[in-house]
Amino acid sequence: MVSTNAKFLIAVLILSFNLVVGQSDKERPNILFLLSDDHSVPHLGCYGNENLATPNLDGLAAEGVRFNHAYTTAPQCVPSRSSLLTGRNVVDVQMLRFSAPLDKNIITFPELLRGAGYYTGICGRSYHLDGSSRAPAETQKVFEEFGMRTFKSRVDYLNKGIGDEVLAQITEFLDLVPDGKPFFMWANYSDPHRAFTAKEYEPDPQKITVPEGMPDTKLLREDLAAHFGEINRLDARIGRVFEELKRRNLYENTLIIFMGDNGAALLRGKGTLYDCGLHVPLIARYPKLIPANTVSDILISGSDVGPTILDVAGIEPCEEMTGKSFRHAMAGDETENHEYLFAVRGSHASGLPGNSAVFDLSRTVFNKEYRFIYNPLFHLPYRPVDFAGGKMWKDLVQLEKEGKLDEKFSNTILFEEERPMFEFFDLKKDPYELHNLSGSEAYKEIEHKYKTQLNRWMIIYRDVVPLPIPPGK
Repeated sequence: MVSTNAKFLIAVLILSFNLVVGQSDKERPNILFLLSDDHSVPHLGCYGNENLATPNLDGLAAEGVRFNHAYTTAPQCVPSRSSLLTGRNVVDVQMLRFSAPLDKNIITFPELLRGAGYYTGICGRSYHLDGSSRAPAETQKVFEEFGMRTFKSRVDYLNKGIGDEVLAQITEFLDLVPDGKPFFMWANYSDPHRAFTAKEYEPDPQKITVPEGMPDTKLLREDLAAHFGEINRLDARIGRVFEELKRRNLYENTLIIFMGDNGAALLRGKGTLYDCGLHVPLIARYPKLIPANTVSDILISGSDVGPTILDVAGIEPCEEMTGKSFRHAMAGDETENHEYLFAVRGSHASGLPGNSAVFDLSRTVFNKEYRFIYNPLFHLPYRPVDFAGGKMWKDLVQLEKEGKLDEKFSNTILFEEERPMFEFFDLKKDPYELHNLSGSEAYKEIEHKYKTQLNRWMIIYRDVVPLPIPPGK
């Protein structure tokens, strides 16, 4: 009798043997996938943010393509990364629980690259797909008993580190790449994740521009400047990686993709399904395919990244991958792959479900025009992820109690005891999503259209959350 693991390995080998599309090793690009942690659009210079000094990533965009409408499938690292690696949505791969390891039977795109002759690696900050290292002993025991930590067998090189350790690990990996083999490396950075520690890279808080969607207070300015400092430091560290590739004469034949893993841990960002929680930078450079100074406005989901990388490498995705390659957009073709995008919330960290930061089950469907959000756990008030105990948030709560906040912020769900079950936003008129139009007679038909699309998606992927359209009488 063939074991489950053996069946899985056989499937990968068969796929890899059959799916390489006529490219020699010399023709296939090396691939470097750089992922920042908690990083929203527009927080790079190339996205028009003048508060930041990011010459290396701006240069990457100038030499390649900048995507203006890239969104993750979840506003947290674990579920979002599961989509990036599998080319599938979070519900489909059952990664809503934060500490869940990725199922050993689900194929990731690095495995297909490896089977097709690539030397593959993962390094840097935790990639978050082998179960939480902070899980209690009882949970860790289950991981070990059932062999649920699988990434050592999925890639050739696996290492963890933060800060400048990432460069050292990339260098070590490159030294190990066999002669004549193309490589794939997924490098994970900790910046700009909280806690913010890049003091020497921070801009002057008094000179930055606070977005219209945030209250302009002294402590918020300081917090935002600290976030920007982390991004400036990230850019400097990535610049040193580029220098290493150039030193080895690898820069020109390497597809470099830079992306944020989910939105920033700022107000209505990480942990929420608003724009700041899902909208991330995405840049790619590969001169053999991508013309310089290309800008794309097509809708991109995190689940599209894996199929795109495989496409550029000349490898077909496995049939379970539902993401769609955007290789054509890299070359300037603006044909849309998606009419709607979808994203979900689940557990965050491993705590008990006492508030919406730790646990939520919200779902969203959106595009460039409208966003519909469904909050089944509407009775849980908004609580920010990663900074609910911070001075900036406590200051905002106090200012709200004293009636000193601008009305446009005090009337949002930031400070309400309950959230609405449904939220609907006209993104053209209200890009900061401050005015909930759900229930408005003027938007009744268009809101129902989006609700219907979410209802359909949840049925297709067997979502366990109650559907947003209840049975009729």
